[in-house]
Amino acid sequence: MTTLSVIGLGPMGQALSGALLDAHLPLSVWNRTESKAAGLLTRGARWAPSPAEAISASDLTMINVVDHAALDAIVDSAGQAVAGRTIVGLSSDAPECARRTAALVEKLGGRYLDGAVMTPTVTIGTPDASILFAGPRDLYDVHQATFTTLATPTWVGDEVGRAAGFDMALLDLFWTSVGGFMHALKVAGSNGIGPAELLPHAHGIVGILPPILDEIAERVGTDRHGDSDASVSSLASSLRHLIDASRDAGADTAALEALRRSADAAVAAGQGDDEVSRVTSYL
Repeated sequence: MTTLSVIGLGPMGQALSGALLDAHLPLSVWNRTESKAAGLLTRGARWAPSPAEAISASDLTMINVVDHAALDAIVDSAGQAVAGRTIVGLSSDAPECARRTAALVEKLGGRYLDGAVMTPTVTIGTPDASILFAGPRDLYDVHQATFTTLATPTWVGDEVGRAAGFDMALLDLFWTSVGGFMHALKVAGSNGIGPAELLPHAHGIVGILPPILDEIAERVGTDRHGDSDASVSSLASSLRHLIDASRDAGADTAALEALRRSADAAVAAGQGDDEVSRVTSYL
């Protein structure tokens, strides 16, 4: 049976540890603040006095801390304890940071997988949870059964930065979408429209997005931007009206202006009649 350690006992680390204990897997834990481990210790987890001892106690160590700088500091402090062990980083950070962590682990004689947790803590331990993994396929295969106790795992490639690449791209989509909704609430509010009034119409906008995303993805993937239904020129014109309305509302227009500059660049290049997917090249 694979022996396991979890380093970092914030909300996600707690959820990961709890799911492993629910699966009756042997678990060691370490956290900078020992008191956070109390509930896990009463359930059978073993306290490791240091990161080095946590790593040396187990075949597989999952590290879930705030970013890769913190992760690297933990790995570096463990030193030779890393040799012969597998480290899985589960910190949300840029792809290049994942690559640096992989190089550090390999320098110390260990093997590394990078992971991106794509769902909230409440889903961990169920098939509704999703964790993406990148790194050596053989290493992922060895530990896939363990990962399945935590989530529905998906291997996204040998290149160790790919899980973080998915993570950053999807966070980009999530936060720009949420930010766009909050921005819309301010524009609406300045015109006497309350959040509850706008909400059902906002749901309507969200409802028409899936086929639009499908079409944009297909067009960008095949570099096919002709025969447009929504042209770059129409986008540029619409953005100008939206920027004016946002300024009147006292809302920040920086994100809209950045998109407008990209649309204007495409128009200036003679591509105003192309589908809006063309703007991707100018972002």
